[in-house]
Amino acid sequence: MRLLVMFDLPVLTSDDKREYRKFKKYLEKNGYLMLQESVYCKLALNNSVAISYENSLEQNKPKRGLVFLLKLTENQFGSMRYIVGDKQTEIIDSEDRFLEL
Repeated sequence: MRLLVMFDLPVLTSDDKREYRKFKKYLEKNGYLMLQESVYCKLALNNSVAISYENSLEQNKPKRGLVFLLKLTENQFGSMRYIVGDKQTEIIDSEDRFLEL
C-alpha cells in the first residue's frame, strides 16, 4: 500500500514559509519520497501501518493550507502512467521495497 501526500500551502508571509519548510522536512525525515513538487509518497506494509502514518500526518499538519492524503494499492500505484515532455527526468519505476540510489 502507498500513501500519496499532496499539499498546497501558502508562502506569503515568513510564518507561512517557515511552516512550509517544517512540513517538507517532516515528510523527508519520515521517509516520504518526493514524486514532484508538493507530492510525496511513502510505502506502508499494511492498513494498520497506513493508519498510524495518517495519524502522524494529522499531528504534524501545517496551520494553514491544504494537505490531501490518498491511499493506493501497489497495483494501483504501479499502473501510474508517466507522461514526459521535453524535459528528461530520472523516474524510479519499481515495486521493490528497498531502492538503492
